[in-house]
Amino acid sequence: MIEFDHVSKRFGGHVVIDDLSLRIDDGEFFVLVGPSGSGKSTLLRTVNRLVPVDAGAVRIDDEDVLSRDVETLRRGIGYAIQSVGLFPHRTVGENIATVPRLLGWPEGDIRARVAELVELLRLDEPGIADRYPATLSGGQQQRVGVARALAARPRIVLMDEPFGALDPITRDSLQGSLKAIQRDTGTTILFVTHDMDEAFRIGDRVALMLDGRIAQVGAPLDLLHRPANDRVRDFVGGTRARLRELAVRTVRDSMRVGEPAEGEAVDVADSLQDALAAMLAQRRDRLPVNERGERVGAIVLADLVANGP
Repeated sequence: MIEFDHVSKRFGGHVVIDDLSLRIDDGEFFVLVGPSGSGKSTLLRTVNRLVPVDAGAVRIDDEDVLSRDVETLRRGIGYAIQSVGLFPHRTVGENIATVPRLLGWPEGDIRARVAELVELLRLDEPGIADRYPATLSGGQQQRVGVARALAARPRIVLMDEPFGALDPITRDSLQGSLKAIQRDTGTTILFVTHDMDEAFRIGDRVALMLDGRIAQVGAPLDLLHRPANDRVRDFVGGTRARLRELAVRTVRDSMRVGEPAEGEAVDVADSLQDALAAMLAQRRDRLPVNERGERVGAIVLADLVANGP
């Protein structure tokens, strides 16, 4: 559990975080979203003491982070950023192994963990663990950065705009991989982004930060259906909120069980946005729905249009 208790931070005369209180539960994928300068990255960096607070307290499991040895604290928290920060003269495998090696893991366990993460994050080109960062694509480098953050199996991972510089296809793939890994491991992830679509896709809960404060916090559909004020409504989509809802909801939420349809099937776990795209691509207003390869129903365009909050 991560707790921010009346945290404040100034840089010179500028208030970056203003008396902010927030709790993140164990095993939660929690997203801080907001415009540049809203304080979200600064707040994230108070957790591993890269930024000291001026007032209030940051606690992990009810223990103030200031009471912990800073080196021990940071080795126990995964950290991934947009610029990746890989060591250029270390191989991919050596980069991933950085924290486990600092923690004194046996070499056999380190090799096994590197191999596991290479597979999980689809870094499965032959010999990639022996290559150097300069030989990798941007997407591959970012995957290595995520693997390094997860390598020591930390209970908490901090991620600051890790996918911001990637192309949409690579970004989408990494978001899906990270969400699946988090779901399987129960890791607590605090994720910062300025992209509302990304926040709603991956977050269990989302906090919108504006001017150093939390404007609203809740599940994605809470923010879409019940924005706290007009400013929140504008940030979560305004007239585009319905489109964002299609990205949050799944086919399972709107399918017609047992009904027939023609065309290439979508999966029950696909988003309604993906289903709409598939309908447009196939020029159909209804498509079959599969679950584990078996036909279970149909998704209908009229339902996507009609079923609002």
